[in-house]
Amino acid sequence: MEPILLEPAAKGLYGELKVPGDKSISHRAVMFGAISSGITTAKNFLPGEDCLNTVSCFRKLGVDIETSGTEVRINGKGLDGLKEFEGLLDVGNSGTTIRLMMGLLSGRPFTSHITGDESIAKRPMNRVTSPLLEMGAKIEGRENGKYAPITISGGRLNALTYSMPVASAQVKSAVLLAGLQAEGETVIKELAPTRDHTERMIRLFGGNVTTSGKNISIKGGQQLKAADIEVPGDISSAAFFLAAGSIVPGSEILLRNVGLNWTRSGIFDVMEKMGANLSIDRKEESFEPVGDIRINYSKLKGTTIEGGLIPRLIDELPIIALLGTQAEGETIIRDAAELRVKETDRIETVAAELRKLGAQIETTDDGMVITGGTNLHGGTVSSHGDHRIGMMLAIASLICKKEVTLEDPASIAISYPNFFTHLAKLR
Repeated sequence: MEPILLEPAAKGLYGELKVPGDKSISHRAVMFGAISSGITTAKNFLPGEDCLNTVSCFRKLGVDIETSGTEVRINGKGLDGLKEFEGLLDVGNSGTTIRLMMGLLSGRPFTSHITGDESIAKRPMNRVTSPLLEMGAKIEGRENGKYAPITISGGRLNALTYSMPVASAQVKSAVLLAGLQAEGETVIKELAPTRDHTERMIRLFGGNVTTSGKNISIKGGQQLKAADIEVPGDISSAAFFLAAGSIVPGSEILLRNVGLNWTRSGIFDVMEKMGANLSIDRKEESFEPVGDIRINYSKLKGTTIEGGLIPRLIDELPIIALLGTQAEGETIIRDAAELRVKETDRIETVAAELRKLGAQIETTDDGMVITGGTNLHGGTVSSHGDHRIGMMLAIASLICKKEVTLEDPASIAISYPNFFTHLAKLR
């Protein structure tokens, strides 16, 4: 896709949107539908590239999956219904897909070969292979299983008590999926609470998983049954428009049916600390809480983001960095070293691209220090193939003095295929 030219906002952004379905939940809906008995229907599914790669992988494993826009129908035949695929299971750019599938396929009685794109080949997989090897899995990959491609010779697994060295929902989910097939009870001890979509999904599909403080327990040998799912709007996608509404003068935006899971809602906490004019107009409880969020323009102030808050907003830190450039005072991000092993090194890439527009940002080993009250000018920037950086830069263009040329905008389709259509609707 050719670079695109983005114009500054001539006036406030106004209107309402329904953001796409949650990417994390869409992945899991396909996976759990595939390993359950019966027909699962997932509505408001995210038809982005990452989630469609998950669909493709499970079709190759013998699961009948029908897609029609934002609705997916999965004909699951239980864990034993998965079949060996002799070729490569290609996850594309999806870290969620490869890491969760590693846990799932470790307990299946066949061999699987999993690969991905250039970005996936650089992302650490040993954080997943390490606990799985302790459970008895047989896994091979580059540098002793640290990097993809990964080969899994599945089979019998034993339960494990595992203390997580990093706060990662993907690692936790991989161990839970392995524990679902292991002999005995697997216990995971988290450093800090991470997104709990996998635990909620297990319960929705009739399984039993116990949470006590930072400990999560699951017994092996459970059989899951199909369930219908209404995927909530993705809070990580909503965050870009929450940011836009808060920094473009005169804006008022209503985002409908957004997921409000507390393990993902750290963005609300940060924006409220910064003085954003944000309110939740409606909240409903289902297997995931959802609601409508209203954002109005307001002057922001700098803040410090660190500690247990970081896992609750790890994907929102690029757009929070942009907010920091517009806030009064200094914004400091700490304890976010995990950003260095995302689709890109998001610490360095976010800082470098925003500096091209005039931002003042210093990077640290685990975060950044952002000088606020900065006027951004135009320029040429790149997503570097990272969807969240691409969207952040598109939002930044709204408050620049001149046009912004965004290179590699195609990556945005990974999580938000109609992002630019929605942005145009508010202008």
